[in-house]
Amino acid sequence: MTVEPVRSAGSEQTAKDHALIPEPVWLAANKGVRYEKRPVKDQDGKPVAGLYSAWITLDNPAQFNSYTTAMVKNAILAFREASTARDVVAVVFTGAGDKAFCTGGNTKEYAEYYAGNPQEYRGYMRLFNDMVSAILACDKPVICRVNGMRVGGGQEIGMACDFSIAQDLARFGQAGPKHGSSPIGGATDFLPVMIGAERAMVACVLCEPISAHQAYSMGMLTDIAPALKVDGQFIANPLVETSRTSDEFGRFVFGTPKTGDALKAGQELMKRGTVDLSLLDGNVEALCTKLLYTFPDCTTKTIEELRKPKLDAWNRNKENSRAWLALNMMTEARAGFRAFNEGTRETGREVDFIALRRALAANTPWSDELTESIQPRVHKS
Repeated sequence: MTVEPVRSAGSEQTAKDHALIPEPVWLAANKGVRYEKRPVKDQDGKPVAGLYSAWITLDNPAQFNSYTTAMVKNAILAFREASTARDVVAVVFTGAGDKAFCTGGNTKEYAEYYAGNPQEYRGYMRLFNDMVSAILACDKPVICRVNGMRVGGGQEIGMACDFSIAQDLARFGQAGPKHGSSPIGGATDFLPVMIGAERAMVACVLCEPISAHQAYSMGMLTDIAPALKVDGQFIANPLVETSRTSDEFGRFVFGTPKTGDALKAGQELMKRGTVDLSLLDGNVEALCTKLLYTFPDCTTKTIEELRKPKLDAWNRNKENSRAWLALNMMTEARAGFRAFNEGTRETGREVDFIALRRALAANTPWSDELTESIQPRVHKS
């Protein structure tokens, strides 16, 4: 890392390096996380010399930017690097490609290594907790650039950020109770603060995906930007309702999935269009520009105060959550992660919930046999 001299009282002093590890050392490994600085633009749209936004990119698009153990380590170091960089105005946290910001922990790694190894998963969860804490403790404003799906643990690390700007084809949601876990890596802490208790209950327990338009209307996002280009023009997500309408019961409808002929028409538009994230990037850059024109220490203090409701809940619960998640790797997580990892489009990726509940109602203990018996199977007629 290049350190510029700082002039003080008529003399030159070399600035102290507050990074834990020199940037070139951890970046050389390049294990699924990219770190780069991009010039911040002024109000006229011109790059400002010597001032940057730090872009931290989860780079595992083949697995929807799910984070491996190595990626979690590098994310921690990246946030620490950005936090201490004197020339960084804001941090942009995003994913590679246009399909996903992040879908959470790497299920293949979970199923093939951590399942059945609670002591190892406890060690992993120390790293995960440190990643969330690194976001919440960053001395710079953190913007989540939601370039695609933000699901499961990806939703949790996204909500730890200070701002979220999404392309409007993105989907959001939790996955825990559907796949053998509990969304206690941040969702149960952050969602009640952000969208209220009832909506948080629906999101965390039922694990039903919501659109970017719904997330925006709930107050989960700072802004959304169209990403689908048809015949050279940007259009709003054609698969969801984007107007203020009501259903047959008079309930407010906004951002909910279309059905019937409307859905078919939307799907046809999707086939004709291409995904273009230039408007998303423009909105992210515009926010970085707005942050440029603020006092840096006053901004840091303000975001520290505004983070407190999320941070208080997170710090109160994270160690108990870590211990429970580790032990759960012997039972439901072991079954659920294996089902997701080994399942297919034909079989599905969820366990047989009815068979499981019947077995537990009959006081059947957890065993390899029980885990095997509830795995998804092809049902032959």
